[in-house]
Amino acid sequence: MPTRPMPTRRFLLASAVPALTSAPALANPVDGFRGFLNSVRAEASRAGIRPATLDSAFAGVAPNQKVLDRDQHQPEFTLTWARYRGLVITQKRIIAGRQAVAANRMLFQRVEQRYGVNAAPIAGIWGLESSFGTGTGDFRVVEALATLAWQGRRASFFRGELMAALKILDHGDVAPNGMTGSYAGAMGQPQFMPTSYLRYAVDFEGNGRRDIWTSRPDVLASIANYLAQSGWRPGQSWGQAVSVPPGLDAPGRDARRPLAEWARAGVRPVGGRWVATSDTPAGLIAPDGPGGEVFAVFGNFTAIRRYNPSDFYAIAVGLIGDQVLT
Repeated sequence: MPTRPMPTRRFLLASAVPALTSAPALANPVDGFRGFLNSVRAEASRAGIRPATLDSAFAGVAPNQKVLDRDQHQPEFTLTWARYRGLVITQKRIIAGRQAVAANRMLFQRVEQRYGVNAAPIAGIWGLESSFGTGTGDFRVVEALATLAWQGRRASFFRGELMAALKILDHGDVAPNGMTGSYAGAMGQPQFMPTSYLRYAVDFEGNGRRDIWTSRPDVLASIANYLAQSGWRPGQSWGQAVSVPPGLDAPGRDARRPLAEWARAGVRPVGGRWVATSDTPAGLIAPDGPGGEVFAVFGNFTAIRRYNPSDFYAIAVGLIGDQVLT
């Protein structure tokens, strides 16, 4: 989920696991929330958002206790890379990804021609964020964001996202009842936060709306546009698994050397061949530390991390994309 809070070595399973405890019950929610919404309406009006948009956006909106429960009591599990990999890179997901890519092969080709991003990283993100569009969240985004902007831990952040959501509605890209997502406001199949949507979502279908909920062309092109604007380099890989000789440390993604230099130090590609040229700058990452898997990562790894700043996430995107395209 771009710009939304992302796990690094922790994988937050709040969307899949019920809260272990309940957040405190809302005190006098109706009056306080109504006053909050009035202040948001005033701010939105000053920003030029039409009254009719605000009426429809806030119709039936109320404080959502489930949202606060998720926000305040997220069950957190500190995972190793091996455990994380086992949870997110499953055979079921790979099979579903191959089917999704096969069913949309021409669309992926058109997207690559436009944005210079091939199918693999797009499919990897699409698969991780929403299981190829099958799990996008069913919270009403305006209600979730309004609740978090009112009483959440990061009220200022979520108020900004709420204002962005209102701008999206005012533009007519989606109706309020169609603007659904996660408890934290991440929307549609790419799970864009509203501010990310405003920056990166595109109308690839050409119907005047940027529909990341139901339009597959808009979904895939929006992910590609995000990566392209994050520095994706056409024709290059994100990285690959490698073996290292005993005693050689993996100094991390930012300690880059040409692949030829790593090769002289005894680093070898798993699978028998390098996927980049010998002069390609590469960092070495050992996500579980010495004795675990090691990956050589290239410049496009950084582009994936701009979508989500977790090494675990970026490696998983790369591996899922590589596997569904084989």
